[in-house]
Amino acid sequence: MADPDAHLLIVDDDERIRGLLQKFLMRNGFLVSAARDAAHARRILSGLDFDLIVLDVMMPGEDGVSLCNHIRQTRATPVMLLTARAETEDRIKGLEAGADDYLAKPFEPKELLLRINAILRRMPEATQAEAAPKVMTLGPIRYDTERGEMWRGEDLVRLTATESQLMRIFSAQPGEPLSRTKLVEELGRDRGQSQERAVDVQITRLRRKIEDDPKQPRYLQTVRGAGYMLAPD
Repeated sequence: MADPDAHLLIVDDDERIRGLLQKFLMRNGFLVSAARDAAHARRILSGLDFDLIVLDVMMPGEDGVSLCNHIRQTRATPVMLLTARAETEDRIKGLEAGADDYLAKPFEPKELLLRINAILRRMPEATQAEAAPKVMTLGPIRYDTERGEMWRGEDLVRLTATESQLMRIFSAQPGEPLSRTKLVEELGRDRGQSQERAVDVQITRLRRKIEDDPKQPRYLQTVRGAGYMLAPD
């Protein structure tokens, strides 16, 4: 079931596809806005916040990967990339730009719907203000395990939906190595080497937000032969 309050932005230069997706997602309970290209999307995003952005990669002018990079500079809104390119390297570029998931064209609308709902479920849920905070310390980083919030000093660290989910997974089992296969399963992804490689990309991005030296991680460690492990102070 869709979140009745979720507002999506569809960005695609193909008017037919844009219209079909907008109608399909509205029938499934979402509020949906649409943009015809990256420039149009930038104007819309300057005045509105969205719960998720469905973004075509191949567009005239600025492409979807560049726009995704721009979005990531200011907000943690989940991004689903749509691409006609099936090569792993192109998918990795999208994930490195901050996308939460990708879907190769052509696709079944129902699969898009399932993936959108899966991403929205991974977003941190609001907790009651009176709930006692449980904070995990990672050097200068504080991670509130109940609110799913990460702070560096007084600054909130923006996390994507996938990064938030990874932190929830790791913080539930601190000091325990988790294999890439296990992480793929916990993230609700299909099994496969490409998804395990995608996890590696997300780990790299998360380390940049946690570690003083991401190339020599202290807190989000690689355990040889076992996977990744969160090692808080």
